[in-house]
This record gives sequence, C-alpha cells and structure tokens, in this order.
Amino acid sequence: MQLKIQNGVVELSGQPILNDINIEINDNSHIAIVGRNGCGKTTLLKLISGEYALAKNEACDNSFFALSGDAKIGVLSQITFKDDNVTLVDEIRSAYEEILNLKSKLDQAQKTMEQSGLEEDIKEYTNLLDTFTNLGGFYFEKEYEAAIKKFGFSQEEKYKKISEFSGGERTKIAFLKLLLSKPEILLLDEPTNHLDIEATLWLEEYLKDYKKAFVVVSHDRMFIDNIAKEVYEIEYGKTTRYVGNYSNFVEAKKLNRKQQLKDFKAQQKEIKHLEELVDKFRYKATKAAMAQSKIKQLERMTPIDSPQAYDNRTFHADFQPVDLGVKDMLDIKDLTVGYHKALSKINLQVKQGEKIGIIGGNGLGKSTFIKTLMGEIPQISGSFKFSPRASVGYFDQQMAQYSSNKTVLDDFLSFNTSLTNFEARSALGAFMFSGDDVFKRVNMLSGGERVRLALCKIFQKKPNFLILDEPTNHLDIVGKETLEEILSSYAGTLIFVSHDRYFVKKIAESLLVFEPDGVKLYPYGYNQYINSKKEVCVNADTVSSPKPKKSYTTPAKEKAKRERAVKKAEEKIALLESRLSEISQLMSLEEIFTDYQKLSQLQDEQAVLEADLDNTMSQWESLCQELSDLDINIK
Repeated sequence: MQLKIQNGVVELSGQPILNDINIEINDNSHIAIVGRNGCGKTTLLKLISGEYALAKNEACDNSFFALSGDAKIGVLSQITFKDDNVTLVDEIRSAYEEILNLKSKLDQAQKTMEQSGLEEDIKEYTNLLDTFTNLGGFYFEKEYEAAIKKFGFSQEEKYKKISEFSGGERTKIAFLKLLLSKPEILLLDEPTNHLDIEATLWLEEYLKDYKKAFVVVSHDRMFIDNIAKEVYEIEYGKTTRYVGNYSNFVEAKKLNRKQQLKDFKAQQKEIKHLEELVDKFRYKATKAAMAQSKIKQLERMTPIDSPQAYDNRTFHADFQPVDLGVKDMLDIKDLTVGYHKALSKINLQVKQGEKIGIIGGNGLGKSTFIKTLMGEIPQISGSFKFSPRASVGYFDQQMAQYSSNKTVLDDFLSFNTSLTNFEARSALGAFMFSGDDVFKRVNMLSGGERVRLALCKIFQKKPNFLILDEPTNHLDIVGKETLEEILSSYAGTLIFVSHDRYFVKKIAESLLVFEPDGVKLYPYGYNQYINSKKEVCVNADTVSSPKPKKSYTTPAKEKAKRERAVKKAEEKIALLESRLSEISQLMSLEEIFTDYQKLSQLQDEQAVLEADLDNTMSQWESLCQELSDLDINIK
C-alpha cells in the first residue's frame, strides 16, 4: 500500500465537498475516478496530491490520510520548465534523470573494468548494468521518440526551444514529461482532453503497461474501459469502489443497487412481521418471553438502507427540425482550407439526414474546415455550397468559454427574440436552468453549464443542419449519453468534430478522417476506420517477410473466387440474422428478462453478433463492388 484515505472529509470555505472518502492506492493500482460534474473528482486528486488537507470528521474518530515511504506523486500542475531556452527533446530527456546519471556511471565503470580487469570492478559494472536494464535504460530513447511523435511534434520541432511553443503546446510538453518521469503515483485530470485519437491511443498503451500506480479522472468512457482495473465513483460526496473497467462498473452498479433494494425490501418485510408479533404477544404472560426474544432480534438487526436514486439529473430536448431540407444539403468541391498555408483539401457531398463524424490529428484542419464552412475564415481555393433550404445550427468549441455579463435568461432571450418569458424559462428548465438559476450571470457558469446553454439556444431554433465542433467537451458522462440520444434520434443532417471515440462510434454513420497524407471518407463509420488501421499495421509487419509465390490467375478465375466469397458472406449473414432473431425472441420471455445473469449473457452474445454482422456486411459490400469492377474489366 502506498496511500490510503479512510473516512475522509474535505471542506472548502467551511462547506463539505466530500464527506465519506475511502480510497487505497497500491503499487500498481490503475484507478479511474468517475462522477457527475461538480461532484468533487478534481478535489479528490488535490487531496491525494497534498494540495488539500482532510477536515475533521465529526461523525467518525477513525479518519486518516496515510502515505507510505517517500512515494513520489506526479501532478501536471507541478511540472515547470527550469529553462525556456532548452530544446523540446532535451526537456523530455530530463524526465529520465535517474537513467541518464546511471548511464554516465555505467560508461565510467566499463572503462575502469576494461583497464583493470579486477573482479570487484567487473562486479561493480555488472550491478550497474542490471539496474540500468531494470530501469529501461536500453529502450528509453525509443520510448520518448515514439511519444514525441504520437503527441504530434515533428522532427524539426524536437529541436525548437521551449520558449518558441504556444501555451497549449507547452502544456502538452509538460504532460509528456510528467508521463515519462514515471512517478510512483501518477495523477491525471482529464488527460484525453485536446489529444487527438493517435495521441490518445498511444497514451492508452502507455498506461496499460505502466508499472506503477495511476489515478485518472476522465469522462472518456472508451479510454477508461481500456486502461482501468478499478473504478471509484463519487456520488453524493461518497466514494464507492468497483473492480474492473468502466463497463464492469456500469453493470456492477446496476446489480448492486438491485440487490440492495431486494435486501432492503426483505428486511422491511421481516421487521414488519417481527413488530406485529411483538405487538400481538407483548402483554400475554405465556408469550412474553417470545415477544422479548423478537424485540432483541430487532435490536440486533443491522439496518439496510434503501438505495439512493442514481444522480441522473440531465437536460432533455424534444428536438426535430421543422423543415428537413432537400436531398442535397451541401456540396464541397476541392475545398482547400488553412490560414497562412494549406492544411487539407476536401471533396464531399452531404445528403439529407446523413450523420458525418470528423476525426484526425491536431493541426490538420478539422476545426479550420468547420470555420470555413461557417464563413469565419475564407477558403484558400475550391468551393462549397449549402442548399438554400439549409438552416444551420452551429456549435463552436469555444462556446464553453463564452462570456457575458447578462443573466442566463436575458442572454437566451437575446438569441431567441420571439419567445415570451414563460417559453424561455420552459426551454431553459429542460436544460437544467430552473428557478433562480436563470438569473445567474453567464460569466459565473461552469464550462458544462455554458455548453448546455449553447445547445439550448441552438436546439430552440430547430435547424435542419447541425454543425458541431467538439460538443462533448466539458460534459460529464450522463450529459454525453443524453446528447447521444438526442442526436441519434435527430432526423436532420449532422456534421461534427469530436475526439471522443465512444461518441463518434455511437453517432457517426460515416467518417471524414484528416490525416497527413490527405482527407479520407470512410462511408461505414468508425469500425471501418479502425479495421483499415489494423490492416495497415498488418501490412507494415509483413513488409520484410519473404516474397509470396507468384499467382497465375485470369480475370475469370478471379471472378469465380469473388463469387464464392460473396456466397459465403451471404450464408454467414443469414446465420447471424437468424441467431439475432432467436435472441430477440428469448429476451422478450418473462423468465429471461427477470433473470439478470441469463439476460446479461444474451446481451453480450447479441453485441458480439451485431458487431460481426456489421463487419460481414461491410465485407460483403466490398466483395460485391470488386465483383462489379471485375465484370467491367472482363467486358
């Protein structure tokens, strides 16, 4: 055990923020902390780092904070640059101070050993070599080189001075240095915010293999699923520990609540029965002993609390466009976007009702593309044209920083001038601005509240074309799930930029990916994109493999081969659809949907089969296209 907090209480300005904190961090704990915005997740990190101290717990004498040994706790806010004139690569190398010092000693010990040949010098060199190897001395350079690249820094930028980087880039450098310094306890607060998918994937792999402890606060569900071994939820000021990743936590929380409710009802039934017996026989001489026995039984009983309702407060919107528009909503031809230089060229036809997600590396023009479409910056070349019937609702990622001295109500009314006060307050109430909340100044709102206000303004106009740039930033998990439901049922056209892979996978029917070698469209969405990345990796791994034997085929043979593959895919699709139909029927049976274990097993099988069906359908469509191309070539 490295750190333990028991029955902890944290107060700010005399008000309790956390009132029942219990957490234990061991040598290789991989912990995620989840909970609603404002529940105290960042406060808990500050408590662990020592920035906050425990308050006196009036309800419990056994309250303490214990830290064993000299465990180093790493926090991004504590990383500073001693010298802004050093290069990026030298600053990153300084994270390996222990290895670099040991390397110097090892080099000197090697020279001494070679010159003297003495057994004690050989032993000294061998001990140093073992330590150097265990610390990763033979691969640390490869590690930081890969990290620098994945975080989006070029070879040229490696040798730029720290002072030449922007504030955001300096934060990324400090973050990278923190990761590579490998503290005993690594604390990360929303680490995937502002990281592109490539960097997030690298971070996931790094944390999976992290040999020490880390505690992560994140709203990124896929990220938590991939890196966490324990999840602590903060709800109503109290921590609850769950073993496993985010998906395990969600299922376990449902099961625990169901079991607690069942136990509570059973105990209440038993209490009622015992009390009735006591009342019935208390004053009968022959039954008095039995009545006393039941009274003692009631006194010994440990009360089971009724489970608290989930903190699922969220916004809602019955949001559909008045006019769906026309078939062709947006036509983009050779559109080159950028500021002082070209970043990307895009060709795209957007049809009515399409939902297109945009992902890609930072600095490749995703947000620039959106700003160009909205007329905020001019295009470098090419053209784009919206349908005359397109009514656009635009969410800019800077809206979370939007500032105004107006009240929420006045700000909303200035955006929707046709609404009455009653209509405006009803609309704001649906987005969790009720009562006196509407009289808060916009400047006083949190990032999540400002996002909700911005979405409320947009949805009130009922546009038929939504263009959203990072709409989930500053939303907690419940907020993200709510927005997913709204956008999934939205009948209009949608283009959105997001780094949240779970959100992208759930909403995007097709994917526009900005990559260094150009912009590519993946018409079948996130799974097709991920599968293509895997194929690239496989191809890269087999570059140096022996040359395959030449295949002597004819177009007719190739056609027959594709026809067999198409038939095989169709047979598999039929089997998968048949089994999915069976599962659907089984899940509707009362003996199944009341049995959590059986229902869970069927749901797991259903998810696997649906993913397999999606992949098989994609393969079938590709094979059909290849077959069609072969027909043209043969003719």
